[in-house]
Amino acid sequence: MKSCRTNMIFYIIIAVVVLSSTSALAAQNVPIPKVGINMEPAETPQDVALSLQILFLLTILSLAPSILIMMTSFTRIVIVLSFVRNAIGTQQMPPNQVMVGLALFLTLFVMSPVVSQINEQAFKPYMAEEITFEQAVERSMGPLKNFMLRQTRQKDLALFVNLSESTPVSDVNQISSRVLIPAFIISELKTAFQIGFLLFIPFLIIDMVVASTLMSMGMMMLPPVMVSLPFKILLFIMVDGWNLIVQSLIMGFR
Repeated sequence: MKSCRTNMIFYIIIAVVVLSSTSALAAQNVPIPKVGINMEPAETPQDVALSLQILFLLTILSLAPSILIMMTSFTRIVIVLSFVRNAIGTQQMPPNQVMVGLALFLTLFVMSPVVSQINEQAFKPYMAEEITFEQAVERSMGPLKNFMLRQTRQKDLALFVNLSESTPVSDVNQISSRVLIPAFIISELKTAFQIGFLLFIPFLIIDMVVASTLMSMGMMMLPPVMVSLPFKILLFIMVDGWNLIVQSLIMGFR
């Protein structure tokens, strides 16, 4: 009861202070800023072009997470890390924030050579006004296409080439992005699931051994998962699992 009265008195004091400060500002005729958005007609064609570039840039920024997921190594890395957590059976450990954060930093590490090429070939010349915006976009797609082509299976690439009914090209570098990107995505999904299958095998063996041992001892009411979980964690620690998985993921993109 006393705490409720104390809180009520505290709130009353805050209200009095706010009201007194507001009245003091009103007495001093302090101007309050007005925030608004003005839309004026463009006077020159350059203003229209600049407005379209700003709109295009905002669109790219809004689609940046999708571009990061679909055109980089993030897809494979985050799926493999999720398979590791499910194989061990630790539920939400590590948490999703840690998994996604680790996947993002590993993606930055893997994609750093590609980012450096884009910076040297497209971004710096564009900032120095040596090339146009269209040329910068075209140059920046070159390193990304080379990266995706190295990780894309020929079967998946041929699938989307046939489905698109596009004209045959003599060079793989001439393949359009609308064909290459979905082929790259399903190739990454298949590779990630293959790695996840291999990760499940040792932990599945531990579950089978523990379940058989408990059944032979007559412990039917004891869940095998509770007994096998410490052994799976111990095995993962003894083989330095995080080091091996991260090394395998990174070397898979070389």
